[in-house]
Amino acid sequence: MSATTLRDKQEVFRDELVMRDRIAALLGDGPKTVPELAAALGRPSHEVLAWVAAMRRYGRVEERGKANDEGYFAYALKA
Repeated sequence: MSATTLRDKQEVFRDELVMRDRIAALLGDGPKTVPELAAALGRPSHEVLAWVAAMRRYGRVEERGKANDEGYFAYALKA
């Protein structure tokens, strides 16, 4: 499947538990933006944004600092 193929929302959310751990591992190295996480995971940014938003909603990650020049916030694991 290419990174540009749109998957059903239910499919994306079904992957949340697995991807949550992979995202947490990547953030263990320091804050990253959604595009940086997407590149590292080989997944489209819109899918990664859904997973990061869920992690933020459940208090696992938080935004760090201000948005970069492209408008993206860096996310970090919440202490």
